[in-house]
Amino acid sequence: MAFFASRFGRLKGVFSPARIPAAIAIVVIAVCAMFADHQNKIVSDQATRADVLAKVSVIRAKLEGNINGNLQLTRGLVAAVTTEPYMGQQRFAELASRLFNEESQLRNIAGAPDLVISLMYPMAGNEKAVGLDYRKNDQQRAAALRARDERKPILAGPIDLQQGGQAFVGRFPVFVKSAGNTDRFWGIVSAVVDVQRLYQASGLLDKDLGIDVALTGSDALGAKGLQFFGDERVVKSNPVTADVLVPSGSWQIAAIPKNGWPATPANAWLLRTIMAVAAALILIPFLAAGRLIDERQRNYWELQRLSRRLELALEASAIGVWEHDLETNHLGWDDRVNEIYGREVDGGPRGYTDWAQAIHPADLPGALADFDKAVAGRSTYSSEYRVVRPNGEIRHVRSRAMFYQTASNSPRMVGAEWDVTADVLLNNDLVRAKQLTESKNVELESARARIEHIALHDSLTDLPNRRYLDQVLEDYAAKARLDGGYAALLHVDLDRFKHINDTLGHAAGDAMLVHASSVLQSNVGDHGFVARIGGDEFIVLCTVHDDVGQAATLADRIIEQMRRPVYYHGHQCRFGVSVGIAIDNDRDADAKQLLVNADIALYRAKRRGRNRHEFFSGELQSEIVNTKRIADEILAGLERNEFIVFYQPQFDAKTLEIVGVEALVRWKHPQKGILAPDVFLKTAEELNVVSMIDQKVLQQALLDFEAWSTEKIGIPRVSVNVSARRLRDEELLKSLRDLNIGKGTFSFELVESIFLDDNDDLVTWNVEQIKQLGIDIEIDDFGTGYASIVSLLKLQPRRLKIDRQLVDPIVNSPQQRQIVSSIIEIGKSLGIEIIAEGVETMEHARLLRGLGCDILQGYAFGRAMDSDSLRRFVRSRRFRVAS
Repeated sequence: MAFFASRFGRLKGVFSPARIPAAIAIVVIAVCAMFADHQNKIVSDQATRADVLAKVSVIRAKLEGNINGNLQLTRGLVAAVTTEPYMGQQRFAELASRLFNEESQLRNIAGAPDLVISLMYPMAGNEKAVGLDYRKNDQQRAAALRARDERKPILAGPIDLQQGGQAFVGRFPVFVKSAGNTDRFWGIVSAVVDVQRLYQASGLLDKDLGIDVALTGSDALGAKGLQFFGDERVVKSNPVTADVLVPSGSWQIAAIPKNGWPATPANAWLLRTIMAVAAALILIPFLAAGRLIDERQRNYWELQRLSRRLELALEASAIGVWEHDLETNHLGWDDRVNEIYGREVDGGPRGYTDWAQAIHPADLPGALADFDKAVAGRSTYSSEYRVVRPNGEIRHVRSRAMFYQTASNSPRMVGAEWDVTADVLLNNDLVRAKQLTESKNVELESARARIEHIALHDSLTDLPNRRYLDQVLEDYAAKARLDGGYAALLHVDLDRFKHINDTLGHAAGDAMLVHASSVLQSNVGDHGFVARIGGDEFIVLCTVHDDVGQAATLADRIIEQMRRPVYYHGHQCRFGVSVGIAIDNDRDADAKQLLVNADIALYRAKRRGRNRHEFFSGELQSEIVNTKRIADEILAGLERNEFIVFYQPQFDAKTLEIVGVEALVRWKHPQKGILAPDVFLKTAEELNVVSMIDQKVLQQALLDFEAWSTEKIGIPRVSVNVSARRLRDEELLKSLRDLNIGKGTFSFELVESIFLDDNDDLVTWNVEQIKQLGIDIEIDDFGTGYASIVSLLKLQPRRLKIDRQLVDPIVNSPQQRQIVSSIIEIGKSLGIEIIAEGVETMEHARLLRGLGCDILQGYAFGRAMDSDSLRRFVRSRRFRVAS
């Protein structure tokens, strides 16, 4: 029963009437907040859709304008054909060429008398389309017959052209007057609009468009047609749609934001924060008032228990009245005074002695002095004292009286008394509350100091953090200058720390960080400043004077102590540190630049082998500036297509016929001319643009190979280098499939170091898929990396290229010759063709042929050259052979 009574008491406290307003306020605020959040979501969605619709409207207008503009150009030619139905190719080309002087996306214009193409402009590149009979072509028959039957222009497409590529085709039926003044169907005039140029001119390919777009309605069938542009997810993601009106029908354009519709409005958290603050401002007064009301109620009931008599007396009168005859010392009390003093309410006589004996002994001298003073001066009497009731209860009484004389000149004091016990107790409570508040303020101040310490210090090592460092760095540097020295900043980074974290867990890593902080503090002491600014990064600030070697000595001491083993739960942990040092010896420099300079020096230390220190210097700054300049020029060169392709021919070792070429990238620098990869490739790798360069090389090689095939140059195969990063690109296979590379015409050269025995699954899978696309795999620079026989068995490359470092010494070194022979035998046993690069002399060629090498590549036969030079080279060899 006691348990249930306790629980009931707690529930009663929670649901007390004083807290009902706060509960109602909470419910109302929660409902309003949810409604506001919902409305904000609706408004945000509407604004986003309106923004997308505005962009869609621009694209739709451009599409309609470009399509109608292109077809409008063709109407004049159609009118000319109507008046000259028997015009020939020359007349047709003359009229059509005028249309191409206008800005348009027209690719070509074809005339098809009796539905067979015989007229074409331009003819170059479109020869395959001449002779096409629309009635026999399944893809184009329906649109052509529809244009004839409906006697109006029909827009078809996108369709695959006979001469290659895709286009939209506007078909104009042509009718001429016959002898009987009747209309005779002459044929079709087709305006071929290039797909990509139309998309580009209409803004669909703009990278900064900000939306994903899909087009539906091939052959102008509107929403009922097939999707021919964009991702399918656009159509399925509740897009904004609009109709693009084209001749004979329409397309439907659908669009969504680039990253999809936002799930949460951009200002959602700001709005929620504002609502939370407003709710707090509303609820806090309610809760505080409820708490005060509860406290007051408790005090009220307590006071009722302690002063029941006083409350009963106050129901009638709060004041007791007395009269004192100063001559006789007779004292008259009314019932209320008797109650105050705890006497019987019997109306019996009271004397001065009764009053004096009732006063607390400690207060009696003061009360008598106040009374005697008032009587002597015949003035107002005012006093406050304690009385002790017969039952021992003490009451606080306040008394005021006036002196007066009766008609018989009898001096008297008439006054009033009231019990002020409650006021005194309340005042005591207030004093105690004040003392408690002051105590709480002291605690809050202590808590604030702790919070500030936590905000400015690392929780693990208790070192100052980055925020603290930013606050003291400027002042520290200035103080060092005033003391006649320089501020030295050491950027310390732990080496092999990640290995400890990965193998022994984060607890071990934390222990290493604590150990590192203790090493730094013990070396720096009270003369410097140590901070932890990142996971395994620390900053040391110290002051050096004329000898900056002091900083180097400190760094060496830190490196030496950090190198010592640390034991964690029986495991021996070893790690080192790399240190970058920057000295504030420039009086006008920004102190925060020290951090940047030290970071640059740290980068140099890590690149030079780690576990060492490096000073920041002007030369290092120049190197960084130069690297940045090269990086900027590389990025600009990519935009301006300055990276071109050179080709070095490869020859059959037995017949010396050209069996392929290797595509090599060159930088056509606007000031420095043609630059080899060793000038820019390392910087390109740091910029993560090697994959882009690889892609440009592959695209240019495809174009050149197609041109060679058309000209029957006789280049059977092109080898293209592919970087490790590109092999890990999840979009690689999709891009390769879009290129439609002929089987066996291209090879990908992969550096040997990519293929360790435990290479990752994505690379292995990509390589296998590349093989299935008909692209051969070659291992480049074999003999300089880490590939094993197991790697070769797993990879099964088509060819293996021996590095020039192994090929060059075989003329003079039998030992090197034997190594090359062993590589060739391994390749032969695995069914792999062997390529030798770096063949500088015919003696190299003779020896390699004798060792069984299949293909030779090097300056002995031909240097790397551009596409035009390669054409001349191949033709000159054919001419010499024919001669």
